[in-house]
Amino acid sequence: MGFGRGVGFLLRGLRMWRERPRLMLLGIVPALIVAVLVGAALVTLVFVADDLIDWATPFADGWGDAPRGLFRGALYLLVLVGAGMLAIVTFTGLTLAAGDPFYEKIWKEVELSLGGDVPERGVGWVRGAVDGLVLVGLGIVTAVGVFVIGLLPVVGSVVGAVLGLVVAGRLLAGELVSRALEARGMDRAAQAALLRPHRGAMLGFGVCVQACFLVPGGGILVMPAAVAGATYLAREALATDPRR
Repeated sequence: MGFGRGVGFLLRGLRMWRERPRLMLLGIVPALIVAVLVGAALVTLVFVADDLIDWATPFADGWGDAPRGLFRGALYLLVLVGAGMLAIVTFTGLTLAAGDPFYEKIWKEVELSLGGDVPERGVGWVRGAVDGLVLVGLGIVTAVGVFVIGLLPVVGSVVGAVLGLVVAGRLLAGELVSRALEARGMDRAAQAALLRPHRGAMLGFGVCVQACFLVPGGGILVMPAAVAGATYLAREALATDPRR
């Protein structure tokens, strides 16, 4: 399954808004609460980041106005890009942790619509919360990496932003798809082995979800669809596994 195939899984999830609107509305509740909290933190950062950068770069105080402005302006942009990537991953992790009962219902309904062997219950709230917090930690690492790469002259900002989108998207896909697989008793090693032939689809799905989250309010509407789309992806990976 290639990149485009992964994008198609999100589109299938988005179609659930037309087919099962009441079910999908359940996923808006935790997403909206977390989005407000994360959004407030981002807005605060926009207003205080320049002061923080000035404080953290006293060595630039003696530079000329132009080079100092360019340097600190680039750092300001990098901080916002890194914070944006962190906000998206944090949003997903916290939303999955807080809204596990809501998203388990969406996952279960998608599973039932596909038929076949369907687990009776998901991973549970405690495990879902732990996985969500782990995703937040990985998001912090990604944001730091984006910032460091962005320090490279000329191309750093662009490379950092693109790499952050790809890495964060892959992390999102892995976490979303893992729910259906963990419910079947598969550990991380077994999941990695199952999904290895579908790396292109995982990347396409994750990057597309990540890109939608960059749109203001997109995460709230797309999150339930992402859960549904990830379930479709997981079921197709299971169905095409030659070991089964």
